[in-house]
Amino acid sequence: MTLDELLERARARIVRLTPAEAHTAAASGAVIVDTRSDSDRERLGVVPGSIHIPRTALEWRLAPSSPWRNPHVDGAAHVIVLCAEGYSSSLAAANLVDLGVAAGDVVGGFAAWRAAGLPVVEAPPREAGERPGMGPPR
Repeated sequence: MTLDELLERARARIVRLTPAEAHTAAASGAVIVDTRSDSDRERLGVVPGSIHIPRTALEWRLAPSSPWRNPHVDGAAHVIVLCAEGYSSSLAAANLVDLGVAAGDVVGGFAAWRAAGLPVVEAPPREAGERPGMGPPR
């Protein structure tokens, strides 16, 4: 299997939203989960109200049965995964669907969000002692 085939299979199993659709969904209660690195978030900004969960901790923080689940994510909420350009988010969202999470991603990622002129704010600092991926929406 090639990477393109893997990506195609993942995307066939998830709901992909344009940045505008993701913005509307978030206003209606969906949770945008930003998997980008701290350095990308600090350099480029963040989607207001999103939750930062590093890609390496994503499944642990969102799986319904995980003892390390982020307490700020409602188990019934629709999760919209956001990465830099919309590739790793597709694979991540497919993993979440396999775990029973209602998940999708943003076509084009954060780059497309910014290009669409949607809200972006400065990345907030992590609280002292906060474990990666366990913070509230900011």
